[in-house]
Amino acid sequence: MATQIKLPEVAAGATHAVISSWQVAVGDQVVVGQQLAEIETDKAVVELLAETAGTILELIGKPGDEMEVGSTIAMVGEAGESAAAPEPVTPVAEAPAPSAAAPVASPVASPVASPVSEPVATPAEPVQASGRQRISPIARKLAKDAGVDVSQITGTGPSGRVVRRDVEASVANGTAAAQPAAPVAASPVAAPQAAAPVSTSASKELASQEYSSTYSTVPHTSMRKAIARRLTESKSTVPHFYLNADCMVDELLALRKKINESSQVKISVNDMVVRAVAAAFEDVPDANVVWGPDAMIKYESVDISIAVSTDGGLLTPVLRGVEKRSLSNIARTITDLAERSRAGKLRQEELNGGSFAVTNLGMYGTSSFSAILNPPQSGILAVGAAGPKAVVVDGEITIATIMSVTLSADHRAVDGALAAQWLAAFKARIENPLTMLI
Repeated sequence: MATQIKLPEVAAGATHAVISSWQVAVGDQVVVGQQLAEIETDKAVVELLAETAGTILELIGKPGDEMEVGSTIAMVGEAGESAAAPEPVTPVAEAPAPSAAAPVASPVASPVASPVSEPVATPAEPVQASGRQRISPIARKLAKDAGVDVSQITGTGPSGRVVRRDVEASVANGTAAAQPAAPVAASPVAAPQAAAPVSTSASKELASQEYSSTYSTVPHTSMRKAIARRLTESKSTVPHFYLNADCMVDELLALRKKINESSQVKISVNDMVVRAVAAAFEDVPDANVVWGPDAMIKYESVDISIAVSTDGGLLTPVLRGVEKRSLSNIARTITDLAERSRAGKLRQEELNGGSFAVTNLGMYGTSSFSAILNPPQSGILAVGAAGPKAVVVDGEITIATIMSVTLSADHRAVDGALAAQWLAAFKARIENPLTMLI
């Protein structure tokens, strides 16, 4: 019997993803672990790997199609076997927009309900036969926010459904007319009016009135929207607190210089910082935790997210088992993750997990800064530039190379004293770098 390949939840909380490209064709033989497609999420382009061996019988989604998580996108089976019919389209795509009396969703909640965990109670409306236009939930929301009439948009999704790219293209080209206002009911008491939708012209008016007569508008990308949503959620729901430390790194820089004189793999200061973070967790294992809804989750290994700046925004691929890695291995792996982050070639599992993160702006000359946590992680270390400063050593003023770091921590999982112990352990390791090599 043919096996359905369904679109996985390639990012936490994702309800939709776009098929960027297929790496196989109908009739191809595939094995477990072979790459089938590239899937575009809010964060990156990730690889979809085969979990079943067999022959590709059907490819349902086309490159550029936006699909719902859990929907069937391909069929795999025996050669010559008929592909089973895919599952019907979930009623979520046909759910009517909420009325003005509906409760307002939380600003950090996902704008689209999951078709698996939260089925819509409202019966599905007839498709096409009643003249109802098919439109995905995210496209419906975008159209409402932009104040455009979806009936004027030609859908390019499956079965002519209007998807996100259709609305975005219509808004950019100005081809969809604004939705007409609903007639006011003849009633002695006027009904409360819903808030007017926000249109793209509002942004232009704001720019021209408050800033400058010369300006341009840059539409938000999916990644930028996801970053905004996640950071807003983190800052508004996670109780951050911050600890600072100044680290003398003269010995670390001298050791790095000696290593790079003989090593084929060039070691960066950031590589040594990541190794020192792992060593500090070995010294203070109770800090290697994250807050869970029912219990604290304590990790046995040190999995660290590395902040990587890309053209589309910030990505945080995870480096796992750092406490077992050598400096050269850390350097090679971070370089590989950074290159594939910028090329949009990260795999799904490389973006998930981790209890801690490191972000370094020292290469830009930033002396110190505070970072926002990346939930559910309970800590992030912000690393500034190293530079000469006057310090007191053994009662005498001398010049030393100082690197300032700031630890942001989730107070639900890590108390102040525990965070201070961890930061002291990191400072001891970074100032005595030979201990990281033993």
